[in-house]
Amino acid sequence: MQAYISTSYIRRQSLSDAIETITASFNECGIEQFVFVNNYLFDKSRQKEMMQQAFFDIGRADILVAETSDKAIGISVEVGYAKAKGKIIIYLRQMNAEHSTTVAGTSDHQIIYNNVNDLGMKLIQVVSTIQRNLPKTDIRK
Repeated sequence: MQAYISTSYIRRQSLSDAIETITASFNECGIEQFVFVNNYLFDKSRQKEMMQQAFFDIGRADILVAETSDKAIGISVEVGYAKAKGKIIIYLRQMNAEHSTTVAGTSDHQIIYNNVNDLGMKLIQVVSTIQRNLPKTDIRK
């Protein structure tokens, strides 16, 4: 299972503790994760290539995590694409951050957190619920 983590490119440094907590929580649950803003740098002339790469990477994921403590249009685009592809959407934001009605309205799970410790505990609970609800496969087939 793989998770695609969507967050603001401009504010990725200020959200680094949250991103580290998200990746550590997924590691604890045995889920691979991919943080787009940490893996690519596209200049403005390459916007089509950037979005094609994002869509490709979302297509490989089972879960999209939208960290919306800093609202960004790109996050909403990625969430919409992931939802259309049948991916599980987890909406995250800090308690004092502005609410994103579009991302929250599209999400399957919502986590509003006070600090990174709170985020980690809540995310592990949500991921455990997702894993429990996955269909069991018969490996003898």
